[in-house]
Amino acid sequence: MLGQTVVDYKLVISPKPTEFSEKYDFFGNTLTRFSIQEQHKKLKVTALSKIFRDHTLVPDIYKSTNGQAINLMDALVALKSQTIENLDVKQFMLESILIANISAEIRAYAEISFKPNRPIFEAAYELMQRIFNDFEFNPHVTNVATPIHEVMIKKKGVCQDFAQIAIACARSVGLPARYVSGYIETLPPPGKEKLVGTDASHAWFSLYIPTFGWVDFDPTNNQIPKNQHIIVAYGRDYYDVPPLKGVIYSSGKNKMKVAVDIRPAV
Repeated sequence: MLGQTVVDYKLVISPKPTEFSEKYDFFGNTLTRFSIQEQHKKLKVTALSKIFRDHTLVPDIYKSTNGQAINLMDALVALKSQTIENLDVKQFMLESILIANISAEIRAYAEISFKPNRPIFEAAYELMQRIFNDFEFNPHVTNVATPIHEVMIKKKGVCQDFAQIAIACARSVGLPARYVSGYIETLPPPGKEKLVGTDASHAWFSLYIPTFGWVDFDPTNNQIPKNQHIIVAYGRDYYDVPPLKGVIYSSGKNKMKVAVDIRPAV
């Protein structure tokens, strides 16, 4: 993808899988499937990647007069055109598993920013800022199954929730928006050493602007992603792109531990 290249990648699975395969999913993400058919007490999956990231290779919305100027009314007209690109983005205008039955509260929240004659980039940027200011980051209030209307009421959640609220807002006014799953490098305070394992999975949203293309927004951190954001996958919502999912046949208790570390290559 533009602005990001996989230089090296290795997936280490223990115990060694009996079956292993890779393919591209519907959204163009690399999907790895494996099966372990021997008895085991511990499953460990480690993904090691070396990424080249340069956000300057991605088209700059600030240098695009058309991209910044197109308003909601003109965008909705442009999206009706039956071009190949429009047909591809229409899937991100429809309801999805976790972003369905968009509530009146979410529609009203969206309409504060998205006015008919207002540029949609300006509106989306304001929406990102409003979510950052109006919602509290709290990892103890929601989980992956919490409905977005509950998040809207509580005004609390995590990056996944904030991304899906923003996507719901965009779709409620007829605009394509997709979920971006990835990681963000957390820089240590000045003079402090970066701790291993302090990074976590991250999520943000991407809005499609006719005549320009996709633009990413991170409402959790109130910024347009650059080199600190590492993209892993695109989908309609979190359900399409969890980092790891599967079925375990077991009669005992189990627990999961996740750790992520991102650091610049020297």
